[in-house]
Amino acid sequence: MSNENCRIVNVNFLNGSPFSEASSLDQCEYSEVVPSEGARMLHERECDLALIPTAEFLSHGAYGALPFGIASEGSVESVLLLGTETISAAKQLFVDRRSHSSVALLTILWNQIAPSDHRNQRPDLHRIDADEIPQRIDSESAGLVIGDKALELRHQFPLVIDLGQLWQQTTGLPFVYAVWAYRPGSISPDLISRVCSAFARGVEIRSEKARAWALAHNQDIDLAISYVSQSIRYDLSSEKLEGLKRFWQMGASCKALPDILGRHEETLIEPSDSACRSWSLQKPSLDTLLSAASEGMRISLEDALRLANECSLSDLGMAADCRKSMIHPEPLVSYIIDRNINYTNVCNVYCRFCAFYTPAHKKESGYILSKQDLAQKIEETLAVGGKQILLQGGLHPDLGIDYYEELFSWIRKRYPEVNLHALSSDEICHIAKVSSLSLETTLARLIASGLGSLPGGGAEILVDKIRHRIARLKTSASEWLEVHRTAHRLGITSTCTMMFGVGESWEDRISHLHKLRTLQDETSGFTAFIAWPFQHLNTKLQAADTSSPEYLRVQCIARLFLDNIANIQSSWVTQGPSVGQLALFYGANDFGSVMLEENVVSAAGTSFSMTEEGIQNQIRAAGFIPWERDVHYKEA
Repeated sequence: MSNENCRIVNVNFLNGSPFSEASSLDQCEYSEVVPSEGARMLHERECDLALIPTAEFLSHGAYGALPFGIASEGSVESVLLLGTETISAAKQLFVDRRSHSSVALLTILWNQIAPSDHRNQRPDLHRIDADEIPQRIDSESAGLVIGDKALELRHQFPLVIDLGQLWQQTTGLPFVYAVWAYRPGSISPDLISRVCSAFARGVEIRSEKARAWALAHNQDIDLAISYVSQSIRYDLSSEKLEGLKRFWQMGASCKALPDILGRHEETLIEPSDSACRSWSLQKPSLDTLLSAASEGMRISLEDALRLANECSLSDLGMAADCRKSMIHPEPLVSYIIDRNINYTNVCNVYCRFCAFYTPAHKKESGYILSKQDLAQKIEETLAVGGKQILLQGGLHPDLGIDYYEELFSWIRKRYPEVNLHALSSDEICHIAKVSSLSLETTLARLIASGLGSLPGGGAEILVDKIRHRIARLKTSASEWLEVHRTAHRLGITSTCTMMFGVGESWEDRISHLHKLRTLQDETSGFTAFIAWPFQHLNTKLQAADTSSPEYLRVQCIARLFLDNIANIQSSWVTQGPSVGQLALFYGANDFGSVMLEENVVSAAGTSFSMTEEGIQNQIRAAGFIPWERDVHYKEA
């Protein structure tokens, strides 16, 4: 391929300063971001070569890597666990939100940190901005900090555990924190060679680079030079690759990383271009992948992409069904009785895929349901045994926090037995903006008023290039995730979703699933996953392949990839009762909702409906036992 405009992304930490020599390369665009953002950019093809966390490199599973990275052979000084009185018995752990590999490393090393009576009592994990961590650390909380912030804080707390040093003491091996990764075939051997030469020059003059960095950032010059010349190792020698292999093996054993899939005795890392000294990960066979995934082993993004593109639907179905049966061995299929009430159709984000909304500038022709209307709908739901209301609407420009607090309090007082499963991430962000409140304050006030759980609506595809094309005014992928992260931290659960068939690729779909799996690792707050194909009638967006086989394929991949989300819901509302029933043999264990009312999907041309008896009959006809549940998958 042409080397023109090759996009190189470095980290904006001091330890990445030697690699800034790449900024002088011809026909290359050079930029610096936080480590997790570089990984996202590479995953979503926004760059061609990036210094990314080792955990993200292993989670992808198909990148090549240059013989340069960030490593240590003992104390690293910049991956630190900090505390005041005790770390081992901390109830809460505050982590730099940019940190991926260090969280996996801490998960692996926790048994070396915690006393024996606390090893099964891991602290609650909270990802926050690095600057907030020092204020959150107290007698019952610890903080995990990385990069330049760790260098700044390392002498400010009485208890400090250097994870690089602890890893070396535990394994006798170096630790690799980040690697220079690229998609094989995306950059030429000539460019790889030129980049490697630039990196080698940067490492040779790393003290000069550190001095320049310290002057530019008004930091201690001697500390910067000592750090890059003594604490950090930049070459990925064979011994360091042995440390990376051990990290992979130990991370897979605790599901912090994709599983090695039985390749423990093989060479896990192989040369991909001896002339350029680059290397990559080996690929297992499809049969090995299917078997491993069906048994609950964690698979990589590349593994999932291969299964989606190369496996037959029948093979995927058998693997997904096997995995479902391991999680849910009893022949039960759950369902819930609820009602989807859209309290307003006025919306100011104008999504191209939506046929339901009334534009905000024409709000007089839209509606806001009265309490009398809401009461009638809730009482009709209660009359047929329902105990939940799914309450969602458009982003009405005039509705702020006061409206929702008053409404939710009224519902809770009048109908205390009803769970209020309400508001999409977009609605919550909109409420926060209209009310000039933080996201956390907004959610806390809504929960105090009666919000019981959060639906997963509005996720669509959690890849910003797709979101911008289909709904440019909606929340970003990171904002959607942050709403659910915050809700989980405040004590309520949520569901997660994916609407596909809007022109996205399979890579986009799996990137979406990866973001859900990563957040679930952090919070354990998602109760279920639901996928459905885009319904295009009366919308401004053309549909891609949204056939029933494609829907079943998506559901199978979700069941195999989302190893930490127990429940997968069949989408009979968009696919019809027969395909909804068939989905029970392709990974689904839940038949969704009786859904006494539905307006959004039906506005786009789909109008399937079923009674509770109809759902029960579909479940029984498939050979299962129907089981009514609540939002937490407990018996209703």
